[in-house]
Amino acid sequence: MRRGRTDREETRKLWDEDPVRIPLQRSKKRAVVLVTIILFCFAAIFFRLVNLMVLDHEKLSQRAAQQYIKEKVFTPQRGVIWDRSLKELATNIETDSLFAVPSQINDTRAISAEIAPIIKVSTGEVDGILSKRKKKSFAWLARRMDRDTSLKLSTLRDRFDEGEIGFVKEPKRCYPKGEIASHILGFSNIDDHGIAGLELVYNEYLKGEVKSVSVGVDAHGRSLGGDIKDAMPGNNLILTIDEGIQYIVERELSAAMEQWKAKSAVAIMMDPMTGEILALANRPTYDPNSPAEAGAEEKRNRAITDLFEPGSTMKSILASAALEEKVVSMRDIFDVSKGSITVGGKTIRDVHRNGVLSFQEVIQKSSNVGSVKIGQRLGAEKYYEYIKKFGFGDKTGIDFPGEVKGIVRNVKNWSGTSIGAISIGQEIGMTPLQMVRAYSAIANGGLLMKPYIVSDIISPTGEVIKKVGPVEERRVISKTTSDKMKDILKTVVEEGGTAQKASIRGNLVAGKTGTAQIFDPKIGRYSPDKFASSFVGFVPADNPRVALIVVVFEPKGASYGGVVAAPVFKNIIEHTFAYLDVPMEKDENRVVLVSAVQ
Repeated sequence: MRRGRTDREETRKLWDEDPVRIPLQRSKKRAVVLVTIILFCFAAIFFRLVNLMVLDHEKLSQRAAQQYIKEKVFTPQRGVIWDRSLKELATNIETDSLFAVPSQINDTRAISAEIAPIIKVSTGEVDGILSKRKKKSFAWLARRMDRDTSLKLSTLRDRFDEGEIGFVKEPKRCYPKGEIASHILGFSNIDDHGIAGLELVYNEYLKGEVKSVSVGVDAHGRSLGGDIKDAMPGNNLILTIDEGIQYIVERELSAAMEQWKAKSAVAIMMDPMTGEILALANRPTYDPNSPAEAGAEEKRNRAITDLFEPGSTMKSILASAALEEKVVSMRDIFDVSKGSITVGGKTIRDVHRNGVLSFQEVIQKSSNVGSVKIGQRLGAEKYYEYIKKFGFGDKTGIDFPGEVKGIVRNVKNWSGTSIGAISIGQEIGMTPLQMVRAYSAIANGGLLMKPYIVSDIISPTGEVIKKVGPVEERRVISKTTSDKMKDILKTVVEEGGTAQKASIRGNLVAGKTGTAQIFDPKIGRYSPDKFASSFVGFVPADNPRVALIVVVFEPKGASYGGVVAAPVFKNIIEHTFAYLDVPMEKDENRVVLVSAVQ
């Protein structure tokens, strides 16, 4: 108590002596405290700035970019696919793709209910996308929409203004000819990756390259639209296909399917001198603009994936081998009057009874008995050698996905009946492409050519990146044998032959019919009512411009190749030659043919 009283007395005494001194002392103390606090705050801010600007600079810059620039992968223009005359078979159109900014959406169910009916998906699906990516700044809702859908979505102005959804321009693959050449071209998926056909095989060339793609948003999260920088369009393809010929082939194949109520059909036209594929068609078919609407049966490229037993078209390969090995001559005679022959305990019969036939007539009239006798003269070892020389049992190497090798058993595994069966085109499986290539070798003087369908790969600037030309794989028969076979095959289309319905006025046809029973695994034997009807040949016979095979599977009402397939061959060739303005060999038979190309 005394101490407190003393302090107060001293303070009062000092106040009496100098009334200003005490407030100043107190102010200085407060100032020191305040300055200390301010300096401490500045120090803290300074160290925080150092941390942000130096230590965490890279991480924070990336975070800022993520908030204001949304990097996404957008597809550049895919390369164009042209036919041999530079007509577009596959190109691109510009479309709108719809995206959302989930972090800017408060009521996901409300916006989902507005958008879902327009893009034709369920409300739950849209809501699921938005909810799962709630903290994200980008989510696809619909890609490459049609114009009507885009117009309907554009009415949601409030949603766009608030930055909840936005449009980005993307190229969409387009096939302007619809179903034409669909099995050749194939198609690509929503991300423009090739899925089938040439789109798949040449995807790396066609797809293009993007170096920088971004979608910007402002401070409120509103979209500033898409920006594609340094996008390199894909390379372009030039095909050996002729759009006009392709149209003719597909039209005639469709007509045959309708006429014969067939299960399927294939036609391939090839330049026998070069190996170029001029047309390739399958039925049933599909529209590559809407691949999801087609099933596996429609999408199958049967020309290279489906095997068939060729039947009598194989007799030309047998005859060529026999002539080349000189085990027969054009003057040889074969007695087939019995109408049947037994090989290894199996009886093989002729469809029509014949008497004594020349070697040429055996092929002209398609005698099974005569062919078996030729096969026995040639022998299994030599026949197998020529079967392989002509390319059967091996892939042709064409630039298509899914090609199969075929079925050719090694001669060591042949049974006692094999020489007879294979002589008439059974116990062997091949693709239509393998067969038309083999006939092309007969047509061109004996050379087996590699078939191809892409002739040039062109850069976006017009530079030729790759050029493909004819590839001669090997000689299979001599020109002398080739010339003899041409003379024989011409008689097949003449009076007395099996393919008179393939005859063309003004140009000589060389070819062969085939009628093969189809093996039915359900009953474990050849079906009595299911056939593969075919005709394969080349025109003009002495100076061939084209080789063509037509195969109709399981026709109803008829089965012979000369009845079912030969007329299709004739129609295709006539309209193709009119389209190409190929002169007729005989001026006195000149007729006017109207082009089928519209």
